[in-house]
Amino acid sequence: MRNFRIFSGYVLLIGIAISMLYPFFAMVNLSFADENAIFSQTSKLFYGNLTLENYKNVFEQIPLARYFFNSLLVASVTTFFTVIFASFAGYAFARMNFKYKNVLFLTILITMLIPPQVNIIPLFFLMRELHLINSYAALILPGIFGGFGIFLMRQYFLGFPKDLEESARIDGCNLFETFFKIALPLALPTVATLAIFTFVTTWNSFMWPLIVTNTESMRTLPVGLAVFKGSFREITLWGELLACSVICTIPVIGVFLAGKKYFINDIMQGGVKE
Repeated sequence: MRNFRIFSGYVLLIGIAISMLYPFFAMVNLSFADENAIFSQTSKLFYGNLTLENYKNVFEQIPLARYFFNSLLVASVTTFFTVIFASFAGYAFARMNFKYKNVLFLTILITMLIPPQVNIIPLFFLMRELHLINSYAALILPGIFGGFGIFLMRQYFLGFPKDLEESARIDGCNLFETFFKIALPLALPTVATLAIFTFVTTWNSFMWPLIVTNTESMRTLPVGLAVFKGSFREITLWGELLACSVICTIPVIGVFLAGKKYFINDIMQGGVKE
């Protein structure tokens, strides 16, 4: 009976994995197919006459390299500063005592309950007053201060062994040295989890880049992909669109694979402790 349950569990997991991976496989498969194969009534595992024409055309028709660079720059810089600020703030809320600490943390938690769409108009007017519209600063600054990252890092540092910090201070480490040499390196699984979530969220962001940019040279990939889909065209070039979609997913998959070990360890160890 126990073996049957284990076998049934594996079969269920394999079925779920196949159902989730098949759409992605179909997208990659069709991105190398010609137009006739894309619109054929029969579905095949592999299509003949595979071609790179779709990838060639998409680079010729839109500045995809520029879109890719903009998205990569914005997502990378946002992730870096989010991790830095969230780690500092989380450690301060977990280990330091200062006036109104609980009130400030409660305020941060309340901001997590506010839908992001509510902040778009005030943020836009703020960026306009600062003369940052259509700039990298406008794309990056609103995303580097988030309550989720501070909450995640605080919960980790609350469970961090105080004995390690006390040993470091006995050895002559000050607060900053204890943070950078002891606490932060041991928080790497939680940092990797926060980095993955932040990078993926920023990379997929559509509404804010659409509103705050007004030139083609500042567009990010999601915005460029939406424009290419047919907003300003009479027809949708599905082969090129599929090729562009495949290119869009490569960095996200790469970031997840790079931090997969730490991400899984954080989940297994309980990155968010009660």
